[in-house]
Amino acid sequence: MSPGGDRALGPLLLLLLALPQCAGRWRAVVNRSIPDVCATCHIHATCHQIEGKSVCICNYGFVGNGRTHCQDKDECQIGASKICGNHTLCHNTHGSFYCVCLDGYRASNNNKTFIPNDGTNCTDIDECEESGLCGPNASCMNTEGSYKCYCNDGYKLENGEHSFHPDENIVSCKEIGCGSPPEMKHGYIVGNYSLLPGSAVHYECKEGFYSNEGKFSYCTANETWEPATLSCKEIDCGKPLLIPHTEMTWDNSTTLWSRVYYQCKDGYYSNGDRNFSECTTDQSWENITYICKEEELLSNLSIFNETCVKWRRKTGRLGLQETYTFHILGQRWDEKTFSEDVIFNITTSEDNPKVCLDLNPGSNYVVNITAISSRNTIVSVTVAVQTNVKEAFNNVLIFNDTCLKWQRTVRGTDVEDRYSFHVQGQRWYQKEFFHEMTLDLTTHKQAPEVCFDLQPGTNYSVNISMVALNFSLLVSMTTQITDPPFPDIEFVAVKGSAPLLRLRKAEDQNGPISLYQVIVLPLGLQSTFICDSFAAAAFFSNTTDVKGYVAAEFQAKDVADNMSIALGDRHYYGKFYNAPLKLGEEYCVFLRIISEWNKVRTQSCAVWAQIKNLSPTLRYMSAVGLGSVAAVCLILFLSFSVARAYLHSTVRFPPAAFACEAVHLSATMDVAQTGITSSFLETENVSRL
Repeated sequence: MSPGGDRALGPLLLLLLALPQCAGRWRAVVNRSIPDVCATCHIHATCHQIEGKSVCICNYGFVGNGRTHCQDKDECQIGASKICGNHTLCHNTHGSFYCVCLDGYRASNNNKTFIPNDGTNCTDIDECEESGLCGPNASCMNTEGSYKCYCNDGYKLENGEHSFHPDENIVSCKEIGCGSPPEMKHGYIVGNYSLLPGSAVHYECKEGFYSNEGKFSYCTANETWEPATLSCKEIDCGKPLLIPHTEMTWDNSTTLWSRVYYQCKDGYYSNGDRNFSECTTDQSWENITYICKEEELLSNLSIFNETCVKWRRKTGRLGLQETYTFHILGQRWDEKTFSEDVIFNITTSEDNPKVCLDLNPGSNYVVNITAISSRNTIVSVTVAVQTNVKEAFNNVLIFNDTCLKWQRTVRGTDVEDRYSFHVQGQRWYQKEFFHEMTLDLTTHKQAPEVCFDLQPGTNYSVNISMVALNFSLLVSMTTQITDPPFPDIEFVAVKGSAPLLRLRKAEDQNGPISLYQVIVLPLGLQSTFICDSFAAAAFFSNTTDVKGYVAAEFQAKDVADNMSIALGDRHYYGKFYNAPLKLGEEYCVFLRIISEWNKVRTQSCAVWAQIKNLSPTLRYMSAVGLGSVAAVCLILFLSFSVARAYLHSTVRFPPAAFACEAVHLSATMDVAQTGITSSFLETENVSRL
């Protein structure tokens, strides 16, 4: 080989010796000359001085060796939720990226795009703030990232679904209705009514007709009226009442308001009360107090001037002579051996006969007067007579329900009399009740008065005894009822839904309790409600929305202790309809207890519940909640799948040629736990000379 050939083989041998070192991870780059490194930097790279040497480093948003290539870095490959935050989409650009919010969300900086380096995140948009979004007869409910529409009460979707989205469905809410209710023979509809399913029409029979069957027809879920079971029959009271010793005048009619007249038979007289009875709506002849008594020979018997007796003849034989027999028995309490027994007759035609007896002073007499009637009936009257003793009682008067006063005839100057009172009280409506008391009174007043500590709503008998004369008098007294006890309720304050109320039975303390009423009012009327006002009407009246209404009424005998009442259950309680409460309205609920006795009506009230911010039913809320959870899970699943696909698609191994020239620098990436503001330490390949 020529010397020239030897010179050519020298560099070749040096190159072959360097090749093994290129295959390793680290190698030394040997250059015979030092070119201008900064002049060789890539267009998307910048020259930096590091440890006295010039180095080309790719700009932010690019990765590469800085000299031969700087390619765009896809920041979005780690997933939108990690780089942009929740509810976002990430868009890569040449050398950068930007974020946008998903439909139903908006950026907190109010821009359409953002880069999460200033704390910007995506928040839910309340689409329901836009009025009319769901169209007529529908209400909007916001959900996470979206919204749903529900038909208002009284309307439903044509497709049978519970909710809809106007962007996805072309549907409308149509009115729910059963149409005109069926007509009732001999009957008519009472009050207003609704056409909604579950609503009821209340029927009553026309005057002169009755029914013992159901009086309601209900609108079913199929929007048809149930056949009413009401059958109105004509009222028939049957045969009239029989009153002893009377004759009836009657046209044999037994229908409503038919009338029968009564007249006493010969030898009898009436008490002057109404003498006719009518056929009433409860299919019975009304009770009357018409009574025919046998003609009296003796009436209004009285004693005057201590020894004289007078009476009045009350017969159809006035003016005719009548014979009377007197039997007189006399004794003295201070002379046991004294006794008188006298019998004599008198005959008189006077209407008001008078007889003065020859009696001894200071004696007690029993006078028996006997007469024979026109029908040979013996009439006998016995009176007690005391000579030289004035009457113990005169003009006894009851006042203020619990007090007595009377006129006293003084037996001497400044003479005091002692009276003893024995009081016993009972109640027909409370069998175990018994009130007893005794009282003594000594007085010289001309018109004594005494008041007793009596219980309300009670029948009392008062036995008054005058000790000196061994004389007693029985007086009956009835006290009026007072307000029933304050309702024992557990106050309930709720938001969002109608509560379940517990009714506790009250005791008949101040009178017989007759009714329990549940009254629903607008919350604003709570402070102005007056318990003794009976203006609260039925739900179907025209004043319902203004003054409230009675939602339920229970007879006291039908109330069980601690019974449950569900407001708005669409049922009738008594004659009142428990209507559903309206969404968005605020209510207060009163419990009223009513006592009725002797034509007196009293009541007590208590605030039972306050209801605010009524919302859709739990069924709808549950459906919305489950839908929201499902939507979030789906979004998270899709985000995870996209992120994993990006990661798999971006893993590449560098070509062998680049491996020989590039020095691999290790790097780390730290993404903040917030998922919104992140700092990035990029993985870069840096060429250093």
